[in-house]
Amino acid sequence: MSVRVARSADAAGIADVAALTFPLACPPGTRPEDIEHFISTVLSVENFEAYIADEARTVLIDEPTEAGILGYAMLVAGLPADPGIRAVLSAEPTLEISKLYVRPTEHGNGVAGRLISSALSYARESGCRGAWLGVNNQNARAQRFYSKHGFEIVGTKTFVVGVQTHDDYVMQVRL
Repeated sequence: MSVRVARSADAAGIADVAALTFPLACPPGTRPEDIEHFISTVLSVENFEAYIADEARTVLIDEPTEAGILGYAMLVAGLPADPGIRAVLSAEPTLEISKLYVRPTEHGNGVAGRLISSALSYARESGCRGAWLGVNNQNARAQRFYSKHGFEIVGTKTFVVGVQTHDDYVMQVRL
């Protein structure tokens, strides 16, 4: 198994993983129609093709030779557009870990650890002094995982899924 930078041919496989995993990260009570709309618009094959082609983004995938894509992480270079998030970050230059999802069958098998380690290595190699991400404030499992990798809660932000606005923690790690 290895982590590598995604190619355009990987877009459909990444979109499949996204469609499978995004609902699991949503807080209880998120409307199914909002989840489906988010998946069909933000996490579509076409959007992943665009993300992969975007020079400001890097999509990493964990892919064994036979089973396909087990998980992915999307990295976004540069400062966040949101001034509230910029205000709480203390390490620049920085990189956002915009998404990090792993097939449920692979939870506990090291895939997420490989992806986060690769994302942080990529950030260091890119000259970043920090990395940040948003995680739903009800997702204690993800918060524990990120804390284990050195992330600390430094602020809050909102995340919109359909008609619902969710509260996220902003977590940062210094590199």
